[in-house]
Amino acid sequence: MKRPAVYMMANRQNGTVYTGVTSNLAKRAYEHKHGLADGFTRKYSCKMLVFVEYHETMEFAILREKQIKGGSRKKKVELIEQTNSEWKDLSLALH
Repeated sequence: MKRPAVYMMANRQNGTVYTGVTSNLAKRAYEHKHGLADGFTRKYSCKMLVFVEYHETMEFAILREKQIKGGSRKKKVELIEQTNSEWKDLSLALH
């Protein structure tokens, strides 16, 4: 389903976290999970989708991504734990 979303990938609970934005979360999560996306997530094995926040427009999603990226690690962990306290891989529910 194509819908603007801000998401976070992690390599393990309380591990390395990557924040991104996409219009096709299922496809993007698959790319991260299977190492098809070059860069940070492949380098640090961030394969677990641990946070998702949908938005009405890509413009809002990009603004929110920048806000989250500009925040502290503590704030990112708090966001994840508000909706996914066990750090489960949410990508399993996308298919």
